[in-house]
Amino acid sequence: MKAQKTLFACLLMAMLTATTLPAIADVTLPNVDNKYVTVKEINPTRDAGYVVGDKLERTIILTVKKPYELIKESLPIVGYEHRYRGQVSGVELANISVEDETFSDRSVHTIHLVYQVFKSGRVVRPAILRGEIVKLRHNGKTELRQLRFPSFNFRTSPLSVYGEVNLKNEMSPFIPPFTIDTKKEEQALKIAAGVLALSLLGLLYILGARTWLPRMGGAFAKAYRSVGKLPDNQQGLQQAIEVVHQAIQKVAGHSVFGNNVDQFLQEKPAYQPAKPEIERFFNLSRQIFFDSKTPLDLGMPAKQWLRTFCRHMRDCERGLTPDLNSVSKPEAK
Repeated sequence: MKAQKTLFACLLMAMLTATTLPAIADVTLPNVDNKYVTVKEINPTRDAGYVVGDKLERTIILTVKKPYELIKESLPIVGYEHRYRGQVSGVELANISVEDETFSDRSVHTIHLVYQVFKSGRVVRPAILRGEIVKLRHNGKTELRQLRFPSFNFRTSPLSVYGEVNLKNEMSPFIPPFTIDTKKEEQALKIAAGVLALSLLGLLYILGARTWLPRMGGAFAKAYRSVGKLPDNQQGLQQAIEVVHQAIQKVAGHSVFGNNVDQFLQEKPAYQPAKPEIERFFNLSRQIFFDSKTPLDLGMPAKQWLRTFCRHMRDCERGLTPDLNSVSKPEAK
C-alpha cells in the first residue's frame, strides 16, 4: 500500500511538472540581476541582402553565476516563427545546439542558433531576430527570473526587382560589394604555375640544345647542333665523326683514341655511364675511315646514331645520367 502511494505521488509530480513548464515559458518574470549573468553575442557579419532560403548563424555565450542556473526547457524551440511589430517576420529558428561547461562558481552555456529566411516582400524591408527570453532558477528557492538576449536587426531583399528601380538611388552605402574569396584558387594556381615552370625548365635543361642556362653550352651541345646540320651522305658522315671527335678532345684537353678511353674516363668520371657508346664511336670511326669492310650494327643509320651519341654525351657534361636504352630507338629529326 505504501509503494502504491509513492508511485501515485511520483506520477502526480510528473504531471504537474509537464503542465508547469509550458506555463513558465509564457509567464513574464522579473529580470535577473545583471551581476549574476553576462552575455556575449556573435552575430552575422552583414545585416542586409538576405533573400528567401538564406540562413543567419548566431552564437550566444551565456555565463550564469551561482546560485542561479539555466532552465534548459526555456530555450527557443526549432520552428518557432518570429514576429516583427505584430506581423510574421518570415524568419524561423531552423536549428539550435548548446554546449555546457560547469565550474565551481558559474556555468557557461554556448548557444548556437541558426535562423532561416522563408519569406520576403516586393522591396527591401527590415527584419529582426528578436531577443530570445530564457528562464533562470535560484538553487534552493522557488523563485524564477528571466533574461532577454539582445536582438539583431537586418534587412531582407526580394529575389527579383519589382517595378522600375533607379539602381543609383537604391544602393545602400552600408552594403559592401559582394566578393568571392579566391585566395585558395589563386594559391593553387600559383603552386601549379611554379611546378609547371620548374618542369619546363628541367625539360629545357635536359633536352635543350642552346646555351641559355649554365653548363648548356658545352662541347657536345655544340656538336649535337653541328651534326644535325650536316648532309645525309658519306661526306656528311665523315664530317660528323670529325666534329664529335673534336668535342671529345676538347673535353679531355688532349687527343683521345680507342686505346686510351679508360684514361679519358678516369680524368672525366662524369662520362663513365657512356663508356659503351664511346667505345662504339671509336669503332665506327675506324670503320668509316680505315676499315669499311668490317660490319658494325648500330641499330639505326650511322649519322642518326651520332646525334643520339652526342645527346647522351651532352647529358653527361650537364651532370645528368643519359638514357642509353634510347640508343637502339630511331630518333625523330
